[in-house]
Amino acid sequence: MAEKIKLAETVMLIDAAYMNFVIADLKKNFERMLGRSLHEIDLSHLMSYLALDASISEGKNEIQVLWVYDDPSSKLLHCHPSDLKEELNGVAFSNTLGEFSFASVPSAEMVSREDLYFDLFDIVVDSADVKKVILISFTEEYGDRLHLAMEKVTEKEMILFCMDEPQQESRHYWEMLAYPLMQSLGIKGDELS
Repeated sequence: MAEKIKLAETVMLIDAAYMNFVIADLKKNFERMLGRSLHEIDLSHLMSYLALDASISEGKNEIQVLWVYDDPSSKLLHCHPSDLKEELNGVAFSNTLGEFSFASVPSAEMVSREDLYFDLFDIVVDSADVKKVILISFTEEYGDRLHLAMEKVTEKEMILFCMDEPQQESRHYWEMLAYPLMQSLGIKGDELS
């Protein structure tokens, strides 16, 4: 009999390949635009900014961060810590928002990164423990698949972080992924005016 997986009340499900794609693009473009190099991302700061943008208040929250990755995305670009296998699996940190625990799940030859992402999505949304789901997915690769899966979920609060406003109407929320990333890279608002 399979052991029941205990999940936190809030789960972030992140496609590492998409995070790398966006970080590399943002860093390159803003360094050119601002005429200066941007610092590396402190991952604990980025997770905190994402949580705040997802309306998580200070307190004793438990936030579980699930990374889905394949071989090319096993290390996060311009982040520290960055190694999903060695540094970001089975570890946690705490701050005023609560405890952030990390688990990194690699796709193997038998399953694509996309299919693994949706397998974990199903586990998360089926869990009675989970109340809030924060999603960062490779929508450019997945097409409508995530939107269709999200629309079937009615009992959970869901927040999708993406770089563009979703094309489809949804009962769920979305937030701009660029803002917490820009803050993590050290881009100040007054530099953009």
